[in-house]
Amino acid sequence: MNYELTNCLCVDGACSGNPGPMEYRGVHLPSRKEIFRVGPMTGTNNIGEFLAIVHGMALMKQKGISMPIYSDSVSGMAWVRNKKARTTLARHPETAQVLDLVARAEKWLRENDFRVPILKWNTEQWGEIPADFGRK
Repeated sequence: MNYELTNCLCVDGACSGNPGPMEYRGVHLPSRKEIFRVGPMTGTNNIGEFLAIVHGMALMKQKGISMPIYSDSVSGMAWVRNKKARTTLARHPETAQVLDLVARAEKWLRENDFRVPILKWNTEQWGEIPADFGRK
């Protein structure tokens, strides 16, 4: 295991269906402690992955700490980099809560210059990301 993996936050999202019940969480790698968990609510896996990264960033800024965030989601990482979730999820009563969170996350990304390394988790080499929900 390389040095960067010794003190980092691992994030993941999970969804049953598309859309379906979605949740996300962050796990501190060294302690394996769950730092945050949100959901379930109706959404998509990519939305969960995106929200998990932004949640981790916002929490670190609030707590005055900085460490790399690992995600296994190329889409979630791209959405964060572009400060825009490219979701096609339609708004209706069941999706309003998650789409409000997406809008809030996008706003946070636009208004905050807080940066931490957001790195791709190497599942092939390291196994499932510790924040994985184990639903595969």
